[in-house]
Amino acid sequence: PDLVRAPCQNACPAGVDVPGFVSLVGEERYAEALRHHRERNPFASICARVCFHPCESKCRRAGLDHAVAIRGVKRFMVEQETTPQLPAIKDDPARARRRVAIVGGGPAGLACGYFLARLGYKPTVFEAEAQAGGMLVQTIPSYRLPRAELQREVRMIESLGVEIRTNSKLGRDFTLQGLRADGYEAVFLGLGAPAGSRLGVPGEDTLGVTEAIRYLREYNLHGAAPTGKRVVVVGGGNAAIDAARTALRLGAESVQLLYRRTRAEMPAWIEEIEEAEHEGLKMEFLIAPLEVVSEGGRVTGLKCQRMSLGEYDRTGRRRPVGVAGSEFVVPTDHVIAAIGQTLEPGAFLGDVQVELTRNGYLVADPVTGQTSVPWIFAGGDAATGPASVVDAVGTGEKAAVGIDQFLTGT
Repeated sequence: PDLVRAPCQNACPAGVDVPGFVSLVGEERYAEALRHHRERNPFASICARVCFHPCESKCRRAGLDHAVAIRGVKRFMVEQETTPQLPAIKDDPARARRRVAIVGGGPAGLACGYFLARLGYKPTVFEAEAQAGGMLVQTIPSYRLPRAELQREVRMIESLGVEIRTNSKLGRDFTLQGLRADGYEAVFLGLGAPAGSRLGVPGEDTLGVTEAIRYLREYNLHGAAPTGKRVVVVGGGNAAIDAARTALRLGAESVQLLYRRTRAEMPAWIEEIEEAEHEGLKMEFLIAPLEVVSEGGRVTGLKCQRMSLGEYDRTGRRRPVGVAGSEFVVPTDHVIAAIGQTLEPGAFLGDVQVELTRNGYLVADPVTGQTSVPWIFAGGDAATGPASVVDAVGTGEKAAVGIDQFLTGT
């Protein structure tokens, strides 16, 4: 009991008191429930729509019949909100004078700004795009996350004294050393993992081959993304499902998803997979791409190979192994690669030597978010690798506490 108050709360990366806000909703004390939720996570409305609710998988009620519909209760709770419900906020003139920069206006950066503001700071968020939200606005489609809900909670954070400067990209418009020279005493890096991984097969630079992050960003930020008639999506994660459902909405006659493992091993959220199937997505498993087939410089097909599951690898899953002589070509005029995301630290670190992981992410203390450079902190996908919204929120809160400890010594 001293270590884990409730399994659902322990399963939440942001540490939300799930039994607390659910009980308050049950008593129809909706304003108190919202304030209680925002003690640990400001994005009640956002997470009510896009969180993968790890809390429900650990719900004790499941031992009797079914888990409590925690995310559904949260959705009902936020729909009762008429005026912003905020927890206690400190007014601290000494902290307000300390300058803190947050690079990246995604869930990690916004959460860091929110918790710093609650401690009395007035941090500045630098966002590369024209609007804040990071992957929330760039890659999550609006049918999953209505933009009005996103903007409402961003404005709520701004109302606490968090300044958001858009169209300000690290490495292009300013540098880490420049921030330091301007008087910023601490910097939080919440840049996400904005670059999509390449397929790594011959012909992937052919016209008609794109990667999911770029495809979703083009549509979500600019309202249009070139889409073929016969689309093939390679991958099994949430970005793959989002890209496939977006292609269907943009007029593709057929969308086929290819995944090198089995359906049971797909990392995408099961509810999203089922919704995509209802919308017409066809899925094929134990298939891996070998080569992009083209004619006249444009993709006409994807040469693939059937796979079988071999020995277990470091992820705890059986490794896909190619079946000899099983090659075949899938006809297509548009290939979308959704096989992972990466960070390109060389583009923004400049001369600052921050320790990196083997995969090129920022090494950050899991408790404080502090990197190998004492005044630089990191969180979200830039430090953990691609993860969920609520994971990013949890790292943002920890970094805010770590920054406060670094600046005040207490």
